[in-house]
Amino acid sequence: MRPVLVLNGPNLGRLGSREPDVYGTVDFEGLAEACRATGRSLGLHVEVRQTDDEAELIGWVHQAADQRLPIVINPAAFTHYSYALRDALAMRTAPLVEVHLSNPAAREEFRHNSVVAGVASGTVAGFGTYSYVLALQAVAELLAEA
Repeated sequence: MRPVLVLNGPNLGRLGSREPDVYGTVDFEGLAEACRATGRSLGLHVEVRQTDDEAELIGWVHQAADQRLPIVINPAAFTHYSYALRDALAMRTAPLVEVHLSNPAAREEFRHNSVVAGVASGTVAGFGTYSYVLALQAVAELLAEA
């Protein structure tokens, strides 16, 4: 099974209790299990990680680039301003899919800009936890084409 990292940025560990009207009621472990189950069905070994620390997230991205690992990433707030994360993601050596639970384009104006979208293979947003399922399906397709 091909390994894939699913990386999550700040506040996503609070899923289920954080603004359920925006992010849904599934907690982080429920999201992680949905990702692992989807991965198994696609022949992917999915490792799900979450951090509130930008430096740790960047370190994981470097690890993925060094190991040629595909990434599904929800950068959360880092989406809108972390040029350091964007530069790390630009070093990618495998498919990279940006994912969001909500639709940033339908929210506050400051959320409309993604500094990481330009270095991603694609973006999936607005489908709640199903966004991650779609992102993993995209990764599987991109790997099959390679």
